[in-house]
Amino acid sequence: MPYAIAADGARIHYEITGLPWRAPVLLVQGLGAEKNSWNLQRAALALHNKTIAFDNRGAGRSDKPEGTYNLEQMADDAIAVLDAANIESAHIVGLSMGGAISQIIALKYPHRTRSLTLVATACRNHEWRAELLNSWAEVAEKDGMNAVGKEAARWMIGPRSFRRLLPALGWMGPLQLFNPPDAFVSQIKAILTTDDTVMADELANISCPTMVVVGNQDVLTPRGDAEEIASMIPTAELVIISGGAHGLHIEHASTFNRILIDFLRRAEKVFVPHGHAAAVAV
Repeated sequence: MPYAIAADGARIHYEITGLPWRAPVLLVQGLGAEKNSWNLQRAALALHNKTIAFDNRGAGRSDKPEGTYNLEQMADDAIAVLDAANIESAHIVGLSMGGAISQIIALKYPHRTRSLTLVATACRNHEWRAELLNSWAEVAEKDGMNAVGKEAARWMIGPRSFRRLLPALGWMGPLQLFNPPDAFVSQIKAILTTDDTVMADELANISCPTMVVVGNQDVLTPRGDAEEIASMIPTAELVIISGGAHGLHIEHASTFNRILIDFLRRAEKVFVPHGHAAAVAV
């Protein structure tokens, strides 16, 4: 079972699937989730890419250190995974909190980022969302992860799909209910303590191919959040998935996977390895 070792000694569990000789794709999960939440994407990408899925600190089989985490630290964890897997650069795909982590990766480690896919995410914490996340932290501490999982699921899956997909949530997400509440709370604090003003101001510096994806029924990170990110990143294209909610990668997996595979194919065609000059037409 492979682990990367973070700067503070925390073990970060990761798993590689797909074709070893194809372009690598790093999958970065959201709040409380672990790598199996990407299973539908890993299956779809298996014949196209080499995929690296990992558990953020505080989730799955990765270590769950006591105390507060921060998103920059979690971005560094992701780079430690690439280092452990001997991967110089990868296409970065981030969902929700993982999308915020991925924005930091692209800004702090541009030479490690072939492209950026930001799914159901935001670049700043609105007051109402901060209050909601704080309420989830309180529920987790008081009543445990089962209680917060039931409440959070209604924010992540659209009402039409909720009953149909509910049995699948136990093995794919959206929350890993076996995680200890204190680790879940530490991830929430990582989101809420990030200086999102600075991050939003720096998005214009991202130059790699970027795709921003949102469902038009997402109530946790609504379309306006995606439009804001796409307006700030010069290379960004915005994709709206009709009927998709926050868990669109599960709820509308076939549509999302088709869009993702097409984008990664196009992004790889224009990728220039670090240290190589781009060809100039004359």
